[in-house]
Order: sequence, then C-alpha cells, then structure tokens
Amino acid sequence: MDVGWNDNTPIYRQLKERVVGMMLDGALRPGDALPSVRQIAAEYQLNPITVSKAYQELVDENLVEKRRGIGMYVTEGANEKLLASERERFVREEWPAMVERIRRLGLDVEQLLRKSERGPA
Repeated sequence: MDVGWNDNTPIYRQLKERVVGMMLDGALRPGDALPSVRQIAAEYQLNPITVSKAYQELVDENLVEKRRGIGMYVTEGANEKLLASERERFVREEWPAMVERIRRLGLDVEQLLRKSERGPA
C-alpha cells in the first residue's frame, strides 16, 4: 500500500478502500491474513483506533473475519461479493456520468472501444 492520504475522506475509509482494492486485484485472497492493526498503525503512522475502524467495517461486510488471538483473515467468497457490489456501484453511480460526458463530447462509443482494445495511444 502506498501512503498518499487525501484530506477529503476519513483515513479509515481510505484504508478500507485500499484493502478492498488489494482483494479485487488478487493481492489478498480468501484465507490470507491481513497485516495486524499494530503493524499498519506503526508503518503508516496511524492511530490504531483508525485502523481498527477500517478493519471493523470489513468484518461488518463479511469480507474479513476475526480469528480470536490470531488476527483477521479474508473470507471465502469475499472477492465475488466485492465484484458484485463494485459493479453495481459503477453502473449506478459512475456509468451515467461517463455516458453523459461521452454524449456531450460527441464521441462514438464503438470508436472508443476499438481504441481501448488497441491500448494507449
């Protein structure tokens, strides 16, 4: 994880999103242990309560589980659950704005897709 915190969002939410990103990218897989609260707090100079709050949200969403005395672990099915919710959020929140911008700029969707398949210009 890199350290660039932004001032517009609470740090615990940013930390949670970074862990979610690691799960979606495959860096954290079902059964993998999350770094300890103390380790993250020390490494990124955060209050342990901030780290605990981020981890607790992941527990509340059944993406990680607490194993008493040994730590936090990614649950089975976490990746599928995340993909489903992130896809839903994208279609509901981000896609309409993209479609509107494409329309305003007079871009052709098929042409954009062909360009994206070829890679960066």
